[in-house]
Amino acid sequence: MAKRKLQRFAEIGTFDNVKQLEEGKEFKGNWSKNFFKNDNPLILELACGKGEYSVNLAKKFPDKNFVGIDYKGNRLWVGAKMAIDEGIQNVGFLRIQIQNILDYFAEGEVEEIWLTFPDPQAQSPLERKRLTNPMFLGKYKTALQEKGIMHLKTDNDGFFEYTLEKLAELKIPTMQQTTNVYRDFPGDEILSIKTHYERIYLKKDKNINYVKFAF
Repeated sequence: MAKRKLQRFAEIGTFDNVKQLEEGKEFKGNWSKNFFKNDNPLILELACGKGEYSVNLAKKFPDKNFVGIDYKGNRLWVGAKMAIDEGIQNVGFLRIQIQNILDYFAEGEVEEIWLTFPDPQAQSPLERKRLTNPMFLGKYKTALQEKGIMHLKTDNDGFFEYTLEKLAELKIPTMQQTTNVYRDFPGDEILSIKTHYERIYLKKDKNINYVKFAF
C-alpha cells in the first residue's frame, strides 16, 4: 500500500491536469483563461477525495470548468487519471490545504462550490477544522461570485446539524435541504452522482444529508 501511494505521488507530478502547492498560485484570478484556455464558469469541489463528483460534473456540463481540491495526492490520482484516460479536458485538480483557498482563487472567481463528504471533525475541540465553521464559510463567500451557490453532501448527521446551526447564526438562508437525498430528490441527475465513500455509506443504509445555499 505504501509503495502504491509513493508511485501515485510521483505520477501525479507528471499529470498536466494536476497542480500542487505553490505551482497552483500562478492561476489565481485566471483559472478558466490560463488553465482551461476558455472563458467558462469555474466550479470547485472541496475535500474531493478521489474526484468522482468533479469528473462526473465535468462530463455533464462541458461548458463549465471544474477543479477538485484535496490534500491527499494518492486520492487525487484516481480522478486525475480517470479524466486523462477519458479525455475530459474541463476538469483539473489542485493539491492544497483548503484553509489556503484564497491564495489560489481570487475574490468572485468561482460560480459554485461543492463540499462532498468532508471529515466531520466530530470532536468539539476540533471545531476550527470543520469545513463549514464561520472562518471557512467566510473564505468561500470571498471566492464565490455575488449570490454564488454552495452545496454540501454529508453522511454525518451531527456535522449536517452543525452546518445548519452556523448558517442560521450567520443569517444565511438555505435554498434546499434534506436529511435523505434519495428519498426527497429521486432521480436528480446531479445529486445522484455517488462518491466512493457515499457508496459505502449507502450499503450500510446510511442516510445522505444535503443542503444548498447562497451567501
